[in-house]
Amino acid sequence: MSTATVNPGSASTWDRVRSFTPPPRYYPILATLALFIGLFGLGGMRYEGFSDPQVLLSLLIDNAFLIVLGVGMTFVILTGGIDLSVGSVVALSTMIAAKTLQMGWSPYASITAVLLTGTVLGLLMGLLIHYFDIQPFIATLAGLFLARGLTYLISVESISISDDTFTQLAFKTVYIGEYYIRWTAIIALATVAIAAFVLARTRFGRTVYAIGGSESSAMLMGLRVAFTKVGVYVISGFCAALAGLLFSLYILSGNSLHAIGMELDAIAAVVIGGTLLTGGRGYVVGSLLGVMVLGIIKTLISFDGTLSSYWIRIITGLLLLAFVVVQRFATRRRS
Repeated sequence: MSTATVNPGSASTWDRVRSFTPPPRYYPILATLALFIGLFGLGGMRYEGFSDPQVLLSLLIDNAFLIVLGVGMTFVILTGGIDLSVGSVVALSTMIAAKTLQMGWSPYASITAVLLTGTVLGLLMGLLIHYFDIQPFIATLAGLFLARGLTYLISVESISISDDTFTQLAFKTVYIGEYYIRWTAIIALATVAIAAFVLARTRFGRTVYAIGGSESSAMLMGLRVAFTKVGVYVISGFCAALAGLLFSLYILSGNSLHAIGMELDAIAAVVIGGTLLTGGRGYVVGSLLGVMVLGIIKTLISFDGTLSSYWIRIITGLLLLAFVVVQRFATRRRS
């Protein structure tokens, strides 16, 4: 008489899969992902062609600059700070790129000048915040006015970008079968990947989370608080400049009126993506999903054709309020 044997390994594996629940720290990202999938499914049911994969790729293309901006903002908010200057830095970056190209600069010299400008502005604000103990809101508000004022000094008129290299970069496309994606979106996704690695796998990233949790505790543990606090604003300034380059490639012009209010879009995307405004918890992947949620709302309104663009702000405000309220309840329950 033979007895059937059960492989305990396979049974236990199935039990683990069946009973698996993600750690609570991933709940905000999963909520944002569920919201995005729900909105995409709603669009697919209501509008013909909405469920085409190219719509998703177009979301990445159209929001590449905001994704990069959200990455820099995530670093800052994780430490419990805020950066209101990034929208103005985006506008300044478009103006520097357009003006230097108009003056006959090499495209690569122009790109270098843009990235250096954003990085230096971020460094100055980081130094003010840490060493002069100025509130991030005030320091970056001053940066907002400074960067926006510099755009007017460069020119009060819009400057078109007609440089061949910039134009080729703007329309450089990678085809995936019958679908396509542009290099600007690939740069944005690469930025997200690098930022995720830095936050998850480096000492700098762990210090960012530690400062957001408790700056005094981070100092007692001997972590490089000063270097990290200044560093996140340097990263934010660099990302704002890079976002400005991507925006200039997207719109092929520089204008002092570009990116007004874009800093608020970046903050909204980061919060909707699950990053706590008080710092210490959040992921750049969540910020990417937050940008995609904002992008799909715009796409839904565009496909509808009967709703005013003001509904984008109304829905964004409601979503932001909902996520902030949920964050408040979550933090109260943990305390």
